Amino acid sequence: MRKSHLFTSESVSEGHPDKVSDQISDAVLDAFLENDVKLGIADDSLVNTRLGCEVLTTTNKIVIAGEGRGQAPLFKKYGSDAVINREQIAQIARDVVKDIGYDQDGFSFHGADIEVLLHGQSPDIAMGVDAKKKKSGEQEGAGDQGMMFGFACTESEVYEKNSFMPAPIYFAHKILKVLSDQRHSKKLFDLQPDAKSQVTIKYEDGKPIGCTKVVVSTQHNAANRNGKKYTPSMVRDLIGDAVASALPKGWMPKKDSDFLVNPTGNFVVGGPDGDCGLTGRKIIVDTYGGYAPHGGGAFSGKDPTKVDRSAAYAARYLAKNVVAAGLAERCTIQVAYAIGVADPMSLLVDTHGTGKVDDGKLEKVLAELFPLRPTNIRRTLKLNRPIYRRTAAYGHFGRAPDKDGGFSWEKTDLADQIRKAVK
Repeated sequence: MRKSHLFTSESVSEGHPDKVSDQISDAVLDAFLENDVKLGIADDSLVNTRLGCEVLTTTNKIVIAGEGRGQAPLFKKYGSDAVINREQIAQIARDVVKDIGYDQDGFSFHGADIEVLLHGQSPDIAMGVDAKKKKSGEQEGAGDQGMMFGFACTESEVYEKNSFMPAPIYFAHKILKVLSDQRHSKKLFDLQPDAKSQVTIKYEDGKPIGCTKVVVSTQHNAANRNGKKYTPSMVRDLIGDAVASALPKGWMPKKDSDFLVNPTGNFVVGGPDGDCGLTGRKIIVDTYGGYAPHGGGAFSGKDPTKVDRSAAYAARYLAKNVVAAGLAERCTIQVAYAIGVADPMSLLVDTHGTGKVDDGKLEKVLAELFPLRPTNIRRTLKLNRPIYRRTAAYGHFGRAPDKDGGFSWEKTDLADQIRKAVK
């Protein structure tokens, strides 16, 4: 990448139609995993949850489809011919929509028609994924084939310690999170849930130094409390201070032409009523904003045997710990799998010329310290917990680890071991 350049990333709010779908998918997954925890089988690889949950949202309609395996009460019967508790799944979806804040004529938590089409997992897939006894111990096979990427860099550290994220996507997320918090608190009471942001950041000598453009499209009420119809300039005045508070001091563009708000001129009809939503359609928003590679698979609605999700988390964990160890300023990790096979097909470490040790040596050390088999990933990062709905908006990476184990892949607890091992 050139030393001096512009780079743009976008984010979407929790009320964006695709993110509504992602959150419902992950809320269903959390319910399955919470049930496993209650039954004491969360770490038993022979009987724990399997789920691939896909959601479509449109005008007052939610369709929940996919396949899975689990225990009562979510499954009325256990096994590949399981019957889903459709009423409970539908209520989970309604609760998510209510939490987001949708109670509009075209999309409402109480008015939407919900169709649940989940069914039992294919026995052919289960046969390849279920754990088998091997020399290395009980190991699950990868839930699918594919390649996954993890990335970390130091450029945002001066603004947010331990984020290790590219600045454009970090601040695109932060703008929308601030707007969301102020909407929920009623400070910005005229905003509605659907929103998008876009941030263009200027780099000099490889370092982010400021924003040249900020774009925010946010759904709003048709008129304010005085009955005056909202215009883009009125919405800009409404949200300007909140947007500026999300950026480092001096970064907020001063010209109206560089801070674009609702460029179409109006954004009253939004959410799933304005645009159909689907699970897994915002994978670049979920990861690094286009700054680093992304594998072929989405995350939401997938249990941790599915390496699309768990191995991407593991790759981020390793990349972040390499950078946190001071061994590189930037690190990309790729890992690849075959369905039903525990050991990865390949592992690549690329420090983009910023590494203090040979990339090949890092590959060897990381594989020894953290075997990238699905069972080890799931158990070491403690992924069989109901921690996923919170990941489904504002990015899966760059977030602080939670006390209950959420965002465990954001910990830097392996950094010292990596540093010692390469020496």
